[in-house]
Amino acid sequence: MAEKGRRDFCVECRKETEYFLRKKDIEKNIRDKEYTFGITVAVCAECGGEMSIPGLIDKNIQEIDEQYRAVEGLVLTDDIKKLMKIYKIGKAPLSLALGFGEATVPRYLEGQVPSKEYSDVVRAALASPAYMKQKLMENGEKLTDAAYKKAMAAADSVANLFSVSEKMLRVIAYVFEKLEEVTPLMLQKLLYFIQGIYSALYGRPIFEEDCRAWVHGPVYPEVYELFRDFKYNPIDDARFAVLEGTADVVTEEEKNVIDLVVNTFGMYGGKVLERITHNENPWKEARKGYGDSIPSSELLSKERIMKYYEAINRQYGIGTEEGIKTYIRDMLDRAS
Repeated sequence: MAEKGRRDFCVECRKETEYFLRKKDIEKNIRDKEYTFGITVAVCAECGGEMSIPGLIDKNIQEIDEQYRAVEGLVLTDDIKKLMKIYKIGKAPLSLALGFGEATVPRYLEGQVPSKEYSDVVRAALASPAYMKQKLMENGEKLTDAAYKKAMAAADSVANLFSVSEKMLRVIAYVFEKLEEVTPLMLQKLLYFIQGIYSALYGRPIFEEDCRAWVHGPVYPEVYELFRDFKYNPIDDARFAVLEGTADVVTEEEKNVIDLVVNTFGMYGGKVLERITHNENPWKEARKGYGDSIPSSELLSKERIMKYYEAINRQYGIGTEEGIKTYIRDMLDRAS
């Protein structure tokens, strides 16, 4: 059936008709090699003939280009743009930093297909900040001092991203994917709730990092260091682009727990979440003897967090959104 509202002129029917889009395989020879590509075609709902729809030729060119690059292991223009964003470097300086000619990356961004050799260099730079630093050091004399320092600082910053476990990194990335705005304070509390609820439901922690009882609630110090520059502002971190297109280590059951937390605790800002944690036994017990504004870094052990949330689960059933929402309401009532 044609999709409602899609109409254009059919040269066979000699009138405007409804049409639908479908995939069609075509054979194409590129550099003396045969390929099969799946492209989108518009089909008239009345006569079944193919129709010429505005923008479809450009779409087909893009489809063929992406599939050809995938088959041959060549990077996309989006990969190069991602590299520029991560390392805060322009297209000509990036060319020089990678050891290419100055005009090479600009040509790739205009659509020229890169060689396999150059694609592998771009892919390696995307996958490894250490590799990118190596290329910058090898070719640094070709760059301006400002461009070199800026890119090296970005490379160091990307390397710092891996100061936490891969699981923690992936959990954070999934939270960012689910929520439009997350401040550092909010993120810390969401990670704590994720750890607590997951360990209560499955009898083991979701990530290995230890939590500490700071003045403003539970904190993972390594995560704090990652995002300290954002202060109280929403986190917008280009470094996480290095994870795109790589294997995800977060399981479906882990994603289900993160979804539970995001859909409940994630409705509140960091200060509200802080109030909740300040009324929970793990943080209160770890902060015994400290005044309200006296700094501390007492351990909130994974075992203590798990035992607390196991008890909460028996009372509220925190394997469901409704159970968590009831718990949140009770904790906020207690805090008021």
